[in-house]
Amino acid sequence: MESSHKDAETAAAAAAVAAADPRGASSSSGVVVQVREKKGPLRAAIPYMPFPVAVICLFLNTFVPGLGTFVSAFTVLCGARTDLPDRHVCCVFWLNIAAALIQILTAIVMVGWIMSIFWGMDMVILASE
Repeated sequence: MESSHKDAETAAAAAAVAAADPRGASSSSGVVVQVREKKGPLRAAIPYMPFPVAVICLFLNTFVPGLGTFVSAFTVLCGARTDLPDRHVCCVFWLNIAAALIQILTAIVMVGWIMSIFWGMDMVILASE
């Protein structure tokens, strides 16, 4: 009984798509798919900084893991926006400090150093948007 209900829903959805397509083409030709990256809280806390500041943070993260991330935490206090608009500025600041500490503490086993470089590259990418 349930499978016939699902088949009816699928048929109804296909009919709705076909009705919306005035050319009578197949249902896949008019479908628009949008992909959005789901970011975790640490990744979403990376601030949108001016491009020169982001490049400096990348440089710092490359040679001293976590230092550029630590500097970027203070840009949040200076008004840089992040992808966490519902969180308080102090919470986002501490998330960035936590990311910097993770990078510093795990740099001994190279994980933190690699994470730090990628973090700096993300800063530059966000700054260029």
